[in-house]
Amino acid sequence: MKIQETLQLLESGKSNALMAELYGKNHVEENISRYQELVKGYENLFGDQDVLLFTSPGRTEISGNHTDHNHGKVLAGSINLDCVGVAAKNNSKEVRIVSETYHQDFTIDLDDLTPSPKKAGTVDLTKGLLKGFLEAGHAIGGFNAYITSNVISAAGVSSSASYEMLLCAMINTFFNEGKLDAVDYAHIGKYSENHYWDKASGLLDQMACAVGGLITIDFKNPAVPAVEKISFDFAGAGHSLIIVQTGKGHADLSADYSSVPNEMKKVAQFFGKEVLADVEEADVIARINEVREFAGDRSVMRAFHFFEENKKVEAEVAALKAGDFHAFLENITASGNSSWKWLQNCYTTASVQEQGISIALALTEMFIAEKKKGACRIHGGGFAGVIMAMLPNELVDEYISFIEKAMGEESAYRMSIRPYGAICCNNFM
Repeated sequence: MKIQETLQLLESGKSNALMAELYGKNHVEENISRYQELVKGYENLFGDQDVLLFTSPGRTEISGNHTDHNHGKVLAGSINLDCVGVAAKNNSKEVRIVSETYHQDFTIDLDDLTPSPKKAGTVDLTKGLLKGFLEAGHAIGGFNAYITSNVISAAGVSSSASYEMLLCAMINTFFNEGKLDAVDYAHIGKYSENHYWDKASGLLDQMACAVGGLITIDFKNPAVPAVEKISFDFAGAGHSLIIVQTGKGHADLSADYSSVPNEMKKVAQFFGKEVLADVEEADVIARINEVREFAGDRSVMRAFHFFEENKKVEAEVAALKAGDFHAFLENITASGNSSWKWLQNCYTTASVQEQGISIALALTEMFIAEKKKGACRIHGGGFAGVIMAMLPNELVDEYISFIEKAMGEESAYRMSIRPYGAICCNNFM
């Protein structure tokens, strides 16, 4: 579809309907303008070509904190912040990516997908995605993409996975007849991060961005994770999800992040297993003193978190299916407390006087206690960064004003769950 036709399509009733689903009824016009400006930006750079529109959301982890790497269960959702792209095949052996947001413009030769020595950055990540398609037996080809993103970076909402899944949707649409599904996308994204960033990522971020909506995932079989969409209208429940940035920690957190899966797996090793999903909680309790001696006390506490967190995910899913939002919020609170007390990822022991997450949680818990409504928890990897609050709509403005006095202006973001993951928009308009 040529540029002018695409601009006209964005003015159509079908476009309005899709924008309302993706971003909410109050944000249709601003997002139509956002897409139109992106299309014009593409035209200015590449000329009038047959283009398609793509979108891929960021994600929120509602429950299942640090369980996926030990093949546990999570509850996650795609959010209304996204990475959007205009793209077209260029009938060459080159992929050119232009990012408005990050002021990047680079070209990749499809005959040279070797990562750089540093294994970092968007170029390496993109090469890894292309290589991931080839390794999985899928086709790739040359294309141009003009991209923008409002997915907050370093906020636990997976800006990198959003970008990965956007490109997967493009390559799938252009060169693979749309045959790949969300699980295929997720494995390709994981491959790229594992091999081109040397990052020991799981599948959670990619799955939540690719599938869309509110989903629960069981990673018992990580090659084919069991994914179930949960039909629940958060807006209809009168609540909003708020992400609060508490500030980036100054300590190197690599050791903290690695310690969580490694310590859980240390407990599994006691029983001759690789991951905790293959161990029974009752067996750990029955041999508690031997396990403590073998793996250490914090490892055992983190194992307990894993087992109990899986149960909380199940309870939250059951509550949502039953329409019991109060029980859902109670389990969010319990899950957050488990992360704080048992998993112990709210601050780093390398810098105990730096506890932005703990301060934000304490203030939020006081706010919720006074109002007697809502829930909160740590969000994402932890040790520094981000918390999540879920509050009635009538309290959101007051809470944001309250928490930003401590965490800084524009540190709180009101979000919603959107129904679609990484898609070619033209298929829905």
